[in-house]
Amino acid sequence: MNWHALFSRIRFRLSAWVQPRMVYGFTRGDGVFLKRTRVSNMTRIEHVNKLMVDDNVYIGHFNLIDASGGLYIGEGCQITNYVSLLTHSSHVAIRLYGDRYLESNNHVGYLKKPTKLGRYSFVGPHSVLMPGVELGKGSMVSAYSYVPAGSYPDFAILSGNPARVVGDTRELDAKWLDEHPELLPLYEAWAHG
Repeated sequence: MNWHALFSRIRFRLSAWVQPRMVYGFTRGDGVFLKRTRVSNMTRIEHVNKLMVDDNVYIGHFNLIDASGGLYIGEGCQITNYVSLLTHSSHVAIRLYGDRYLESNNHVGYLKKPTKLGRYSFVGPHSVLMPGVELGKGSMVSAYSYVPAGSYPDFAILSGNPARVVGDTRELDAKWLDEHPELLPLYEAWAHG
C-alpha cells in the first residue's frame, strides 16, 4: 500500500471520532486516488478491494456499502443517506438451515452477485439495492425503495417496495435544459456518450 492510500484510510477512520462529515478524496481498492469523490466518515464500506468506483461520486452519511460480490459505482453517482448497497444476502439460507446455518457450508439460498450503478445515478435515502441490481445510467431510486435484483433501463425512475419503473429522468431534466440551453452540451456528453 502506498503512503497516500495509507494516509487516506487513517484520516478516514480518525475523522469518525469527531462528527459525521464528508471526506474529500477516496482511494479505491486498486490504489487509484479519486480526488473528486466524497465519502462520509460514517459510511461503512466492506470489501473495498472489490469496489470499483469512478470519480466525482458522493456517498453520504450512515450507508452500508457491501462490495463482497463485486460493486461498481459509476462516475457522478450520488448515494444519499441510510442506503444499503448489497452484493450478498444470506437471509434465505438462514431460514432454510435454521440453527444449523453456521455449521454448514455451501449454503443453498445464499446469494452473491455483483451490483452496478450506472453513471450519474441517484439513490434516495433509506433505500435497499439487493445483490444483482444493475441500474442504467442517469437512473433515480426514490427514497424508501426496495430494489430487487435485475437490470433497469437507462434514465429509469424507480420507486416502491418492490421498486418498479415509474418514470424517466430525461423528462425531469428537459425542463432544466430548456431553461438553461448552455448546459445541453455538458448533459449530452455523458448522456449520449
